[in-house]
Amino acid sequence: MNSVLPLEEKRVTVETVPTVHAVAEEAPAKVVGIRHLFAAFGYSLAGAMRLLQETAFRHELLLALVVLGSFAYAGASMAACMVQIVLILALFSFEAINTAIEEIVDRVSPEWSKTGRHAKDLGSFAVLCMLAANALHALFVLFPLLHG
Repeated sequence: MNSVLPLEEKRVTVETVPTVHAVAEEAPAKVVGIRHLFAAFGYSLAGAMRLLQETAFRHELLLALVVLGSFAYAGASMAACMVQIVLILALFSFEAINTAIEEIVDRVSPEWSKTGRHAKDLGSFAVLCMLAANALHALFVLFPLLHG
């Protein structure tokens, strides 16, 4: 006789979630008022410095300089330049978020997992979409100016 056992419902609790043992880091003290603005700027600057360690970001930064230089050479309008700058800043933001996703996944789940792989792939796809948006806009602006 072939019997099928019902699946047990497992509840996820703090006790059942695997933990990552790491050295505890002390959180910085909370700041308020104008000091908060300076602290926030410092955190943003630290994020930019961290992002500069990523090869992909350095490539994107170089490409951004080439595109903006091409816009200047071709005599692109100020409006076209501003749209491109906004797209470039959005690309940098997506790259920062993608890097954050990768670091969080590596920290929380150092072993390979399908969910971790999906999270990283989705972040990478978001960056690819922004690269495509930048390329499409640059081609739309530059092609008529250089081949008009």
